[in-house]
Amino acid sequence: MDVLPSQSEVFLVEEHERTLVPDGPALVAPGGERRDIPPKVFEAMRFVEAAMRQGFAVQVTALRHELPIDEAAGAIGLSAADLRAYAAEGALPFRNSEYVDWVRLTDVLALDERIRTQRRQALDEMLSESVYDDDDDPSTGREG
Repeated sequence: MDVLPSQSEVFLVEEHERTLVPDGPALVAPGGERRDIPPKVFEAMRFVEAAMRQGFAVQVTALRHELPIDEAAGAIGLSAADLRAYAAEGALPFRNSEYVDWVRLTDVLALDERIRTQRRQALDEMLSESVYDDDDDPSTGREG
């Protein structure tokens, strides 16, 4: 697994994902002590290990289930202005208190996944399109 500098990942283990799997993933101490962990927790540990093995520092922060919109934007590597724009257009539910707009972490992660999927699809589409039309001569750039 390759990790990019400042790559932000948020791992959330839903209630139904907290079940331990017999003979499943585990943390194993140098002395052999084994602590079983849910598969989703293994994904987070794998990310941390990969980043540290590549020489990066890692910051682990426990997040609340509901965050101020600016904090949520930072968690997924998006600007606060962009996340506010998604909320304003209705793509992200939020609630407003006197001074703060609040968003649920699950909603933010779902939006982040939609954005990533759209970007991947757009990139795949661009890569699948030929740079030259069938009638064009690539050596001259002229139509043939």
